[in-house]
Amino acid sequence: MDSNEDEGVCYRQPKTLDERRAIVQDFTKRFDYTVPMVVDTMDDLAEDAYSSWPERLYVIGTDGTIAYKGGVGPFGFEPDEVEAWLADYAANMPPVDEQVPGGVEEDAGDGMPAAESAAEAAAAGA
Repeated sequence: MDSNEDEGVCYRQPKTLDERRAIVQDFTKRFDYTVPMVVDTMDDLAEDAYSSWPERLYVIGTDGTIAYKGGVGPFGFEPDEVEAWLADYAANMPPVDEQVPGGVEEDAGDGMPAAESAAEAAAAGA
């Protein structure tokens, strides 16, 4: 896509999970992206479970379930809608001590949640 090339966000297709993680880490550092990211497994469990192809924005709630599902991207993204949704969600969250721990587990060592947990939640009807 021309806009990706203009922004310098073109990467070779990763062949390993470490390569996928490296792309996410590069992207988040280059664009000062502070939103937590989930890296899918090489067999694309999360993509299959969430129908995220080609791209889709999800917000995973503190309980590990899908709290927001955006339109199919890149042209179905509605940044203003997501921003308004997140602001409303944050304003109505219970105090931290009343929240249920999330169902998305972090992968060892890199601080990125493992996609298996998110895919399992989707498969269970989350």
